[in-house]
Amino acid sequence: VKVPAGHALAVDRDKFCRRLTEEILRMPRITVLREEVTELPEEGITIVATGPLTSDPLAEAIARFAGRGNLYFYDAISPIVDAGTLDRSILFAASRYGKGGEDYLNAPFSKEEYLRFYDALVSAESAPLQSFEKAMYFAGCLPIEELARRGVDTLRFGPMKPVGLTDPRTGNRPYAAVQLRLENLMADCYNLVGFQNHLRFPEQRRVFRMLP
Repeated sequence: VKVPAGHALAVDRDKFCRRLTEEILRMPRITVLREEVTELPEEGITIVATGPLTSDPLAEAIARFAGRGNLYFYDAISPIVDAGTLDRSILFAASRYGKGGEDYLNAPFSKEEYLRFYDALVSAESAPLQSFEKAMYFAGCLPIEELARRGVDTLRFGPMKPVGLTDPRTGNRPYAAVQLRLENLMADCYNLVGFQNHLRFPEQRRVFRMLP
């Protein structure tokens, strides 16, 4: 179900989950087993959806199947924003290039606002790595602070690119923009698109509250 930006669809989450479970249980070609899986099936096509706290036996089975001594895990945080805290006098609904409907809320930046945000982001303190983590990033999904450190304009050509957007308050394209995507059908929270990060929680609050 697609819900236009700024609109809400009332959903009883628990009732929805129960109904979904009931429908799955009624499907004759699906067998639900409520038990721990420790090995991968030897035949057939299998989809494995597990983690991040996968048990040791299953993790070892996956590693054997993949032909590697160990697999790599790196955690990042994708911030969620309470819809009730958004300033709708600044945000505007639009999709880049006018494609796909007005599915995003957009926070426009002036050059001065962007540079202040950039300086705060690159100087923010990251969360310490765990014993099983290394700073090995997937190029297509870099933490936003790591992306910012590659150059002052990197974000403006990445997750904060303003191309295809027009700020209705000025009639002009903003210097940069952050897009917010509806996170759930209840329309009570939004995801900051492309803002996965590895910052400490107080740093996230300090820096991301600078978004207009």
